[in-house]
Amino acid sequence: MKRNRLLIIWVLSIILGLSACSTDDSGEPVDPTDDISEPTPQPQPEPQPIDLSAYDNGNGVMMQAFYWDVEPRFGWWDNLSDKVPGWADAGIDRMWLPVATKGQSGGYSMGYDVSDYYDFGNYEQHGTVETRFGSREELENLITTAHDNNVEVIADIVINHNSGGGLEYNPYREKETYTLFDEEHGNASGMFNRNYEYFYPNSVSEYDPGSLFYEETNLDHHRDYVQEWLWKKDNSVAKYYQNVMGFDGWRFDYVLGFEPWVVKAWLDEVGGFSVAELWDGRASVLRDYVNETGSGAFDFATFYKLEEGLDRHEDLNRLNDDMLWKTHPEKAVTFTANHDTEKDSNEDNYIKSSNKMKAYAFILTHPGYPTIFYSDYENPDFQEEIKSLIEIHNSIAVGETEVLYVDDDEYVMKRSGTDTNPGLILYISISNSTKRRTVSSNWNNVTLMDYSGNSTYNPTSDENGAVTIEAPANGYAIWSITE
Repeated sequence: MKRNRLLIIWVLSIILGLSACSTDDSGEPVDPTDDISEPTPQPQPEPQPIDLSAYDNGNGVMMQAFYWDVEPRFGWWDNLSDKVPGWADAGIDRMWLPVATKGQSGGYSMGYDVSDYYDFGNYEQHGTVETRFGSREELENLITTAHDNNVEVIADIVINHNSGGGLEYNPYREKETYTLFDEEHGNASGMFNRNYEYFYPNSVSEYDPGSLFYEETNLDHHRDYVQEWLWKKDNSVAKYYQNVMGFDGWRFDYVLGFEPWVVKAWLDEVGGFSVAELWDGRASVLRDYVNETGSGAFDFATFYKLEEGLDRHEDLNRLNDDMLWKTHPEKAVTFTANHDTEKDSNEDNYIKSSNKMKAYAFILTHPGYPTIFYSDYENPDFQEEIKSLIEIHNSIAVGETEVLYVDDDEYVMKRSGTDTNPGLILYISISNSTKRRTVSSNWNNVTLMDYSGNSTYNPTSDENGAVTIEAPANGYAIWSITE
């Protein structure tokens, strides 16, 4: 019995020895101490953004280079000269200057009380030589600096009302009026001298379109003399600004104060970029104006829909209403703030600071020519975000526009891109929580990212382009493809 037990032990030891010497699929022996478990999954690389600079689409952005009552007085032109190179690097291609000539308020004037159209800070009148913004030499240096940085300079043109002339008896009003503009009375340059015959009413014009400002000095554009000095003569306001001062285009102030044919005649004579301040929130009115004049117009329809949707009514359905850019994108100059809206005490005329970036995200992803307000860009809380939005606008904000979804607190819009440009999807939310929504994109089996940097989510579209994107609480995201 004992010998049988020893035999059994010997056989078992041989079997165990053979089993400890297994082979892999190639037949080679495998060390029993080797780890032959499944390999540990390796982390997937983070999606990489596309190089937006490779998608330069030729778009640009205009800077409104002032706010109401800018400081420092007499140093504004130099201040802007220092900022122009940085603006150009950020993608700004035009800047709109305040009225550059002497107003009745002299060194305190923002220029809208225009007195001498040819005094750029080089004549002693109204208590100062320099304008509020500085000297003529400093203005000329600013314009040169802008052109050296491929930035066009837009002049603010006030051709409705004048201010700062001398008193004279006006037989058409049967009283004394401040309608005498000559070398001793508010027009030291001696160019475009005026008297009561060139303001409404006069010997040939009884019609007075009226004015919210200085109605007794409302220029009559039907008078040949006025037309000659404003745009026809070789040294007219238009040609002097263009050919001598170097301005590249025009922002027409308060065009409700004169007929549309005036702007058309000006542009037919001298051309140049043009945008009219027609303060009306109806897209149909703006549309009629640009068709009649050939000028662009500030898209007040978009401004008010943004204010209503984000602020007043908190209903993003308003963002799907009629706006000028929908029919005339090349003529619609969009904006979220300007010198008037920011100083206006009417809360329905400005967009709250807490909603500004959502408004900028809208105008910088939709068609139209966006304007950045100086005070917003120079706000350290906003600047980097605005720079990022400008980069997106000047690269992937292209293609047909389609609203994919809209309700009271969500708005999703797609730019279709082109054969060589991926386009984008904008998702705005005014909800207090993160929102996600599945939409139809133009991208199949592609991982996306938010180029605004407001979301770290990286969804992947399916084979049909369907993808679930998100918007942060009370914020926005801008989706496009990754490498």
